Amino acid sequence: MSAATDQDPVELMLKKTGCIELHYKVQECIAETGDWRACQDKVKEFRACMQKYVEQQSKKYAHVK
Repeated sequence: MSAATDQDPVELMLKKTGCIELHYKVQECIAETGDWRACQDKVKEFRACMQKYVEQQSKKYAHVK
């Protein structure tokens, strides 16, 4: 089995967005605290990164009908 088939499809998608490191920070925080509510700063950073990516993609493909 090659390394490409072992990779999580979610991780592959997140790498394309440029937000993978923020995703890892959220996961680490939740693992450390056991409470996602304690990690809201990291969640907000990740959400903002993903929103920026979505907006960039929307602009990129806006002319495609």
